[in-house]
Amino acid sequence: MKQQSGFTLIELVMVIVILGILAAVAIPRFVDLRGDAQVASVQGVAGALSSAAAINYAARSAGNAAGLGVTNCTDVGPLLQGGLPANYTIASVTVSTTGTASCTLTGPNGNTATFTAIGAAAP
Repeated sequence: MKQQSGFTLIELVMVIVILGILAAVAIPRFVDLRGDAQVASVQGVAGALSSAAAINYAARSAGNAAGLGVTNCTDVGPLLQGGLPANYTIASVTVSTTGTASCTLTGPNGNTATFTAIGAAAP
């Protein structure tokens, strides 16, 4: 008589139950990644805008006329190479020529982030 080898029905059911529990724990974490990515993209653009404003201010302070005068938060968008990405908007806030202002950037999905605009007077 031949001896059969393999898994019993109980062993197979237990493996399926364990995989189901693991899937139930892991799936909610992966579902939320899209929202996190959208928030991170808006924060990344806000960081780029803040950096562009600082570089523009430094250039204007050094006497470089190629920089743009910043008197409003919306003036920072064109400082990015290629301009402000599509579907992003900047709230209009006045920036003094020697000061800073906290500006709000709104992304395509309604996520918001803040960045700092630095006023840049004429060189």
